Amino acid sequence: MADDKSFGEQFEELDDRPVARETSPSLAELWNRRIARRGFLAGMGKAALLASASPAILSLAACDEAPKADPGGIFGFEPVPHGVDGDHHVAAGHDAGILIRWGDPVLKDAPAFDVRNQSAAAQLAQFGYNNDYIGFVPLPFGSGASDRGLLCVHHEYTNDELMYPGYPADNPAAFYTREIVDISMAAHGGSIIEIMRGADGKWQVVRDSEYNRRLTPLATQMTLSGPAAGHPRLQTNEDPTGRRVMGTFNNCAGGITPWGTWLMSEENFNFYFLGENADPAEAANHERLGVPGSRSYPWGYFHQRFNLAAEPREPNRYGWVVEVDPLDPASTPVKRTALGRFKHEGCENTITKDGRLAVYMGDDQAFEYLYKFVTANKVQRNREENTNLLDEGTLYVARFAEDGTGTWMPLTFGENGLDESNGFTSQADVLIETRRAADILGATPLDRPEDVEPNDLTGKIYVALTNSKERTETDAVNPRPGNLWGQIVEMEPQGGDHASTAFTWTLLVKCGDPSDPAIGAAWNPETGENGWFACPDNVAVDAKGRLWVATDQGSGWAAASGTADGLYALATAGGKRGTARQIFRTPVGAELCGPCFTPDGTTLFVAVQHPAVDGAKNYKGFERASTFDDPATRWPDFDPAMPPRPSIVVITAKNGGPVGG
Repeated sequence: MADDKSFGEQFEELDDRPVARETSPSLAELWNRRIARRGFLAGMGKAALLASASPAILSLAACDEAPKADPGGIFGFEPVPHGVDGDHHVAAGHDAGILIRWGDPVLKDAPAFDVRNQSAAAQLAQFGYNNDYIGFVPLPFGSGASDRGLLCVHHEYTNDELMYPGYPADNPAAFYTREIVDISMAAHGGSIIEIMRGADGKWQVVRDSEYNRRLTPLATQMTLSGPAAGHPRLQTNEDPTGRRVMGTFNNCAGGITPWGTWLMSEENFNFYFLGENADPAEAANHERLGVPGSRSYPWGYFHQRFNLAAEPREPNRYGWVVEVDPLDPASTPVKRTALGRFKHEGCENTITKDGRLAVYMGDDQAFEYLYKFVTANKVQRNREENTNLLDEGTLYVARFAEDGTGTWMPLTFGENGLDESNGFTSQADVLIETRRAADILGATPLDRPEDVEPNDLTGKIYVALTNSKERTETDAVNPRPGNLWGQIVEMEPQGGDHASTAFTWTLLVKCGDPSDPAIGAAWNPETGENGWFACPDNVAVDAKGRLWVATDQGSGWAAASGTADGLYALATAGGKRGTARQIFRTPVGAELCGPCFTPDGTTLFVAVQHPAVDGAKNYKGFERASTFDDPATRWPDFDPAMPPRPSIVVITAKNGGPVGG
């Protein structure tokens, strides 16, 4: 890393760079055609979001007929101002405390964290690095409790340059040993921790809980199930059965199923493989997914399964959705191949009208696609009866039309060109090469589709499109070239049924600074100077129907907004639709992830990952790359002997009521 770029910044660069191929018109082009065809004027405010003259198409135009009052107060807090510094900030009337940090104990026999004497054995028992997605499972299961539960947390990746003293940015290859690689591997994956709220209202980790667990690519055995399990393309020298795989890594947004299992999404797995591919039959498949990464983690020098010269089919065993039962610490996690293989972001889900499960997923790279999986069978009340529910069903990819309608197209072997004529010999091939199958169907390429959240109150679905810096051609759903700011798409399934293959869509907001006409942002005019944001990523819906949006501007925050990342409440209906306010701001260089509410809405968990990293060179007064000994901030400990530590933050209202009022 002689250019001082962190692994996260390298991920970001690759996510922003589309895989070259022929595609259908993008969403931005469709949106612009739609606006032009209707004769509407593009610009700031509501007019920029007018989507269609048809009442079936949802848009801010509907707000003109909605009541202007704000009954119940959609925003019960004053916004945190934009800015950037070394600490976090929360809205007045709220508290924000640290629940758990990298290195804190997870297992009851975990040693105390010693940052200068780390070991893989210790890290396997401690909280991992770069916490991302957060899921909450109430205890007892089914109780809807909001004072005790299990947190399921992803540890997406490691910033090795901040983890280890003496890390040489100019020659990292010489630094790595088997032990250091194993420590980093042990810091990936996920953590399950039991937490409870005491009589004083403070949350804490239950240290001796039997539920507490670490899942890592170093030491957690998993199985593969579904149509691709056992296929020759998943068979390796280590696992000739094609049904067993060691661990998971680079997990981003995820989901919790109605039966209380945790869905872990594998995203930028391509960065973990190196070497020359020894199997020409996999060359095109690897290229479509960016395998190997331009600068890969050095795991392959010490673990042959990450070396393409030794195990060219190992990458086919990653890029899946992993189902974990947090209520059974002895259970084996399962990679559900029926949900497809790509750079998964998000596995949020909801029930169809006939009782089946619909799972929504983004593929987080520029010009990639939006997916939905619908189970073949219904969700059962007895959770054990849902054990293999995700192994059978239909995977769909979205195609948007400029008139505000869209279609979910099935990725089914033998249909629409997904057959021998295009190199597919089974459904397993379709799932292993989901991206190529979606290309053939003419899916709509999007501006980095990240988290996808269904709103069970309204039946609508919200898709965070983070940005697309390299976009030159636009369409209706991706309407801006050189898009540094992103947008949020609102979809509604036909008849309110998530099993439907038809939907309507509009843009809820176009992000960025509305005071600069050149940006072409579009917000409700009531959005104040501290309300607008750029680069939406993780999202959540609360009991009021507000969409809570976490931002990820990466190293480009200075150009995208000039402010640190944060969490914003965004109104989705009524007179304030399209209005946003910031409730929490991260320290410099951090990304805000995983917003997650307790069922009663009185606690909000957020994940702050890679503090001091992204864009440290743009931080006025610091203006250099962060290192272990010289970071841009030492959040959250502010201890001169401790580097910055990714952490889970607990936000509560001081009056004991719902967060955000």
